[in-house]
Amino acid sequence: MLMNNSKKVAGVAGVVSMLWLGFAAAIAASQRQLVFNPTSKREVARPRSSGHRTRLIVLRSNDGTKLSGWLMTPSVVGPHPGVVYFGGRSEEVSWVARDAGKLFPGMAVLAVNYRGYGDSQGDPAEQHMVDDGRMLFDWLAARGHVDPQRVAVVGRSLGSGVAVQVAMERAAHSVVLITPYDSILAIAKRRFRAMPIEYVLRHRFESVKYAAALTAPTYVLRAAFDDIVPHSHTDQLVAKLGRLHADETVPDSDHLNIPYLPTTQARIAEFLSTQFRRPPA
Repeated sequence: MLMNNSKKVAGVAGVVSMLWLGFAAAIAASQRQLVFNPTSKREVARPRSSGHRTRLIVLRSNDGTKLSGWLMTPSVVGPHPGVVYFGGRSEEVSWVARDAGKLFPGMAVLAVNYRGYGDSQGDPAEQHMVDDGRMLFDWLAARGHVDPQRVAVVGRSLGSGVAVQVAMERAAHSVVLITPYDSILAIAKRRFRAMPIEYVLRHRFESVKYAAALTAPTYVLRAAFDDIVPHSHTDQLVAKLGRLHADETVPDSDHLNIPYLPTTQARIAEFLSTQFRRPPA
């Protein structure tokens, strides 16, 4: 009888183990869909900034992949401060070209879709996003109408992880992080508590590991209601930031609407304009 019970227990354990391994394999296979949500449809059909010259551009990444987006430049003679924008998980960035006049007045702005988003080719991946982000920063800083000593990075949600890594490796003048997180790994572990997610997740975006290395003034904007990036995950990042300028919550905002709100746009414009007016350290 004892032997039969032992066999039953072993059999149940084997089934549970197989189910557990199958679930882990499913997460490993579908993690691109879990982390990224590429959209090819433009959010704005004909994006044009009221305060800039707006130009559709196609750039090649270091491995030759074509990346598509918009360059907005002020109509007055430069050199101008510059901004490189990195979007969220499901975000196509044409809206930035539409709103650049309010968000980034008097600044040259580069907003390019990630691989697989908009008209950009390729497939999204953390390493590709960071590599491409460094390339975009260098490209904008090298434009004759841009002051290379005054180039900021702005990242929203997933893009905050790209912005942090780019700012760590490039001389970013200022940093804006909209609904940022400590790491995608930490958020995934919260969602899949029973799974050893750290063994299967490739795209980790561990901003908290790099935060202390940021030397540029960093402005954090949180949504008042955020069920995608809980404030506890933002708290962990803020506690590690090397040079926190301010950590603010935008009233009546949620994770999806925060960048479009006039209050958010005015705060970002004020922060960057003030920072760019200051003499170099």
